[in-house]
Amino acid sequence: MKKILLATAISAVLSTSAQADTLLGLYVGGQIWATEASGTFGDNDNSQADFNLADQEQGSFYAAFEHPLPLIPNIKIARTTLDTDGATTLSNFEFQDVSYNGEVSTTFDLTYTDYTLYYEVFDNDLISIDFGFTGRDFDTDIKLTQGSSSSRLGASGIVPMLYAYTNVGLPWTGFNVFGEGNFLSFDDNSLYDFQVGISYELIENLAVDVNLTLGYRAVQLEIEDLDDLHSALDFKGVFAGAVVHF
Repeated sequence: MKKILLATAISAVLSTSAQADTLLGLYVGGQIWATEASGTFGDNDNSQADFNLADQEQGSFYAAFEHPLPLIPNIKIARTTLDTDGATTLSNFEFQDVSYNGEVSTTFDLTYTDYTLYYEVFDNDLISIDFGFTGRDFDTDIKLTQGSSSSRLGASGIVPMLYAYTNVGLPWTGFNVFGEGNFLSFDDNSLYDFQVGISYELIENLAVDVNLTLGYRAVQLEIEDLDDLHSALDFKGVFAGAVVHF
């Protein structure tokens, strides 16, 4: 009888441990993103310029924690960098009270951190669907230079966005198809950040899972007056990355 009780207890402990590994999860991921940049910006809605922004490789990474507690959302923190430069010829263009005529160069540095709270509305080995809300914390530094003249605009602010994610597993292949996005549209502001791609389960065991990812990502920033920043910018291109699940 004692042996039966001991075996039952050990089985219960192992079962609980397996469930905890399934229900609790820490995810860490990152990607290298080859962006094509296009669009215009300025410090006035009626005065924006196209600076022929250069295509650059950008970086992005995130960490997410998921748990089984009801009503309490999961949390994800992601950081993306969009840094580029460019040059163009301008005529009577004003930026931060400096007037430009002729060849003007720019450095455009944008970083944003996403704080996302989300719920898993559906989750199994075949399909998972998440919905939530994101606070996108922008930090922008833009500099225009022409000879000895220069001007700078620093813009920052938190913008609320909707969040959605879905993942579909392809049985017996190790491959998954996924899509993820943040969206906002009101008045003259239109922002989206979406990515679609495939992932491959390189390592899968009780200790750690490692997935390789490949896909396409696009960001649109139609901003109406964020600390004087007005923009109609697009960043898009392919990415490659990895996700580790502990």
